[in-house]
Amino acid sequence: MRKYAPANNFIITLLLLIVITAFHPPINNLSLTGAWHYQENGREETITFVDGYFVHAVYDKAGKQFQYTWGGPYVLKDDKIEITIQFNTRQNEKVGEMVSLSWTDNNQQLVANIEGGEKTWKQLDKGLGDLAGVWRIAGRKQGNQPVTMQLAPRRTLKVLSGTRFQWIAFNIQTKEFSGTGGGTYSFKDGKYTEHIEFFSRDNSRVGSSLSFNGKVRGNEWDHTGLSSKGDPIDEMWKKLNAE
Repeated sequence: MRKYAPANNFIITLLLLIVITAFHPPINNLSLTGAWHYQENGREETITFVDGYFVHAVYDKAGKQFQYTWGGPYVLKDDKIEITIQFNTRQNEKVGEMVSLSWTDNNQQLVANIEGGEKTWKQLDKGLGDLAGVWRIAGRKQGNQPVTMQLAPRRTLKVLSGTRFQWIAFNIQTKEFSGTGGGTYSFKDGKYTEHIEFFSRDNSRVGSSLSFNGKVRGNEWDHTGLSSKGDPIDEMWKKLNAE
């Protein structure tokens, strides 16, 4: 039997590694989970990946101008992010379509072609915290009576990373979009506080803060206090991925 010299063995091993790498490209080590930020001049953009859901918002915080938002469930396939659009304030006809975005890792920064060409995004948090996830409103008190709300085409979600929140009201069947708002939040000692950076319905709310009493019980979140209009609220939110 013919025996290969050590140098030949090294060359054969190297060739095999090249072939394997060509057919199986390296997978990004960067975790997408959490909130990311991009800023150019006065325009700010945030994207959030949490519990298999993606949301992108564009706004001018200093000018108190909301521009647009879109998002929906996503899956990762190697270097692609495949998003099924559930809402899009600029192009509601795209609701129900799937869009594929490329992404890569550059020194622990996200490089992705999300809306308007390739951009480098800075990570704000890694999506960790008691409230991190995608929540839907599942019940509220009307008077003294609790009213349960089943998951339906018309839904209101709150997408929370470790530090950022965005609520979205939309209808996946009619493709209607009702409103959104977002910014940063904190949750400590049963007190949930939102610091508003954009608000599609009323830009005068930008810069204000709202505090609520909050209690998390597994996949449910009790939420009481006053709305942005000063009306009392007593709501129950449920993790969307627990439905």
